[in-house]
Amino acid sequence: MGPTRELKLAGSGHDHAAPVALVWDPSLAAYDFGEGHPLGPVRVELTYELIRALGFLDAPHVREVRPREISDEELLRLHRRDFVEAVQRVSADPSTTVDWSFGLGTSDCPTFTGMHAASRAVCSASVEAARLVWEGDAVHAFNPAGGLHHAMPDRAAGFCIYNDPAVAIDWLLEHGAERVAYLDVDVHHGDGVERMFADDPRVLTISLHESGHHLFPGTGFPDDIGGPQALGSAANVPFHPGTTGEIWMRAFEAIVEPLLTAFQPDVLVSQLGCDTHATDPLAHLMLTVEDFAAITRRIHRAAHEVAGGRWVALGGGGYQWVQVVPRAWTMAFAELAGLEVPADVPQGWRDLATLRTGETAPTTFSDGVVRVSPSVEGVASTEAEQAIVAVRSLVLPHHGLR
Repeated sequence: MGPTRELKLAGSGHDHAAPVALVWDPSLAAYDFGEGHPLGPVRVELTYELIRALGFLDAPHVREVRPREISDEELLRLHRRDFVEAVQRVSADPSTTVDWSFGLGTSDCPTFTGMHAASRAVCSASVEAARLVWEGDAVHAFNPAGGLHHAMPDRAAGFCIYNDPAVAIDWLLEHGAERVAYLDVDVHHGDGVERMFADDPRVLTISLHESGHHLFPGTGFPDDIGGPQALGSAANVPFHPGTTGEIWMRAFEAIVEPLLTAFQPDVLVSQLGCDTHATDPLAHLMLTVEDFAAITRRIHRAAHEVAGGRWVALGGGGYQWVQVVPRAWTMAFAELAGLEVPADVPQGWRDLATLRTGETAPTTFSDGVVRVSPSVEGVASTEAEQAIVAVRSLVLPHHGLR
């Protein structure tokens, strides 16, 4: 059964729009691997500032919510105790040597003072987003600092210490959700979340990503369909470098929409990594911010069609701190809140972004057309079609589909 409480409606000042929450606290910027690391917290801070600069937080149906802190015991439901204890040790003293198998102290996950508390805070914000949606305090909630989808039960990986999407999903299951769908549109395979629920038929994980033949973590192929106790609980669509938004969206329509319709989740949790962008320095897909906005529109529609509107949105990857991430996630929040972004990026925010980073900020919320050579586009289209056919034949029958 789904939640019994009805969604609370905002006041009449906004046509009885359903409430939408932005989960934020300045302390979330403490998740910081240091100078030179691709996952700079400034990208999330600038996202918040752009949302604020556009006046979205002043809308009568929008709430800014500070997260409640979760306990270490809640982390231990999914993360192994010896791993959490290792994170706590390096958190107190980053020079501490720990077992290399924990994935700590690598170039991806360098240690820093306060790592445990900062990583737990990200999980707290994602759990808060889940709580707001499940208990009916918001129909949609967004934690832009979340989406750390590579963390494993026993190790850190890919810039991720603890797996906040998985912790949020676990919270939902513990509080009455019978089915949760997790949709990951990051350019990297959502391997950690899939791993944690691979044998749980209550959780459907869907990941659309650049192929593991070309990109970290090297997993997420069409024949990866879940554990032996939950076959069909995972769907993975890998893309060839050079994939455009049009090709990407064909896969969404062919795979994501029928699976969500068949699964009928109580809640939709999405990881909104925007490192699929054509200019992202760590990957090779060719999407634009307009494509990303189109993707969030489809996710929004799906949430209302299959999950009663209950949508928990989390951040994720994206390494163009000024040029892409703030615009993409502000456009995503506008979609959650039913608001419109203007044509131009506010000058005040552009000045702030330049002050914080030294970069010249974009002037508009548009990228225009991205050009891909016909040969590259042809290969990308062919490989996407092959992946679609494979996933439809391997996964859809487990959901009564053909």
